[in-house]
Amino acid sequence: MKRLFALILMISVWFGFSLAATPAAYADFSFNALTPCANSEAFVDRLQTEVDGYKARLENFAVGSAPATYLNGKIAQTEARFAKYANAGLLCGEDGLPHLITDGRWDRAGEFTIPALMFLYIAGWIGWVGRAYIIAIRKDTATAAQKEILIDLPLAIKCMLTGFAWPLAAIKELGTGELVVPENEVTVSPR
Repeated sequence: MKRLFALILMISVWFGFSLAATPAAYADFSFNALTPCANSEAFVDRLQTEVDGYKARLENFAVGSAPATYLNGKIAQTEARFAKYANAGLLCGEDGLPHLITDGRWDRAGEFTIPALMFLYIAGWIGWVGRAYIIAIRKDTATAAQKEILIDLPLAIKCMLTGFAWPLAAIKELGTGELVVPENEVTVSPR
């Protein structure tokens, strides 16, 4: 009965979507709506608005005071940040904000692809080092629980220094079968 109901539901949903007059949506890969940030009026306006806000607050403080020095630093940081956006060749929309292009083009790889791969590498490194540390302390069953709470620093540093090559180590362990446990060792809920 459940299978019949699922089949009827699937067919009705399929017919519902196929009969609906939904117009096709296509992504705009021409970047027509985006302009280089250095040429964008909205980008320059956004910079000026932010700097003007700091300058308005700056008028409330004496020259050379700690808050005035802080606000002058914020103005310099803001101008430097906007200059980096403009010099990096980022594209801005009508809102004046830089838009990241994540469609895999190598000329735009610095915007998303390279930072994303670096994040995955670092996250994998952290996970691999944690895994290596847990495996290493598991050998001494008497103090394993204690070493999970109070970290054995020399062992942890040793694991961290060898963890940079985690992709190669993972491929090696996958090939030798060390990375995964046999099916009969996996705990399954009794439900």
